[in-house]
Amino acid sequence: MAKEKNTEALDATAGHLPENGPVDEKGREILLSLKHVDITFGKGESAVRAVQDVSFDVYKGETFSLVGESGSGKTTIGRTVIRANTCSAGEILYKGVRISGKIPRSLDREVIRNIQMVFQDPAASLNERATVDYIISEGLYNFHLYKNEADRIRKVENIIEAVGLLPEHLTRYPHEFSGGQRQRVGLARAMVMEPEFVVADEPISALDVSIRAQILNLMNKFKAEQGTTYLFIAHDLSIVRYISDRIGVIYKGRIVEIADSDELFNFPLHPYTRSLISAIPLPDPQLEKHKVLFTYDPDVHNYDGEHQPELVDIGHEHYVYGSAEEIAGYRALREKNVPLKTLSIVGVNCEAPSEAEQEAAEAVSHEIILDRPVHDTGSAWYAILSFFLPIFGIIAAVLFRRHNYIRNYKACRKGFISFFAVIGLLILLLGALMLISVL
Repeated sequence: MAKEKNTEALDATAGHLPENGPVDEKGREILLSLKHVDITFGKGESAVRAVQDVSFDVYKGETFSLVGESGSGKTTIGRTVIRANTCSAGEILYKGVRISGKIPRSLDREVIRNIQMVFQDPAASLNERATVDYIISEGLYNFHLYKNEADRIRKVENIIEAVGLLPEHLTRYPHEFSGGQRQRVGLARAMVMEPEFVVADEPISALDVSIRAQILNLMNKFKAEQGTTYLFIAHDLSIVRYISDRIGVIYKGRIVEIADSDELFNFPLHPYTRSLISAIPLPDPQLEKHKVLFTYDPDVHNYDGEHQPELVDIGHEHYVYGSAEEIAGYRALREKNVPLKTLSIVGVNCEAPSEAEQEAAEAVSHEIILDRPVHDTGSAWYAILSFFLPIFGIIAAVLFRRHNYIRNYKACRKGFISFFAVIGLLILLLGALMLISVL
């Protein structure tokens, strides 16, 4: 019998986490919930909106994967979950309790204890001055998760062997290891805490192919034996497909599709998802050579004031981002219940693309940032010259702005604004001196 639905957040000032989180209408416990989360870095004109209106739930005991190209905001979301980044809008709930923003110290300690992260860069996340033994044991020390010294040593040795290292490695320092070995130390540091929730940010990207399966099997072992829940961040869709229960696809900081693993690969409805799947390398070099990549073109969408896009459930717990017209098309396509063709191979299931199609695909593949002027460097000399020659600086700023030389424009603007600020200050000082002399 399904439990009564309870998705209301508990008191945001609660000092402790409850034993269980809220459940949905199917009786699944919602461990982590992101609600309309925005993450912005910087202020004013230099502000960068890295994540936009992201909402999704992670259920207890599942592996929820975030996939997308570099710079799409996957790691930013992961770091925000562990409170390393802050939300500029929205909120993050853990077991129904808000953990984003300012929270009590007691709750913060519980979040640290229950949520661990395997960082993408193992070299930067490990203390170079500490031995591997201390790095792995630090969490055990802080929360006293051992009965005595013998118990601590046993836990550390068990986890170090589980990730493919040896007990004698415990006396070494991080700089004595390869990148893959450091990644295993980072994984051991997180898993020795026996956390409820793990943010795994590219946990196998630095590992050899021979050790990847061992690490994934280890993660699945913790999942089966301890009910560990994962937010798995990765680029390799071929691995994500088989380790994930559900997958969220993110593009430029916005979730564009969420579905079960098999559902997503059989019915990739959003064109960006199709482009990611078409880029999965094939083991057969001949097939790979004749594979036709599907290139995503954001201009195919018609998003204006009358057609605002939303993330909508089209059925089968399949969420797709699009306008009302697009959602209707996606829903009709899904209701046919015919798996979509995700790979196109010339001579196997498609014909070679025409010359015009190839040129169009190449034109789409160029990112806007690559079309910016090569000499838009924002050199300090522009600011210096604009300070001493403000009139010419204003003219240059106008011309730079018109031709999209944004960095040069900002440098010139900084120069002539500084000039006028100095002149204003001198006038004030001169006026003050004159007033003093008169008095």
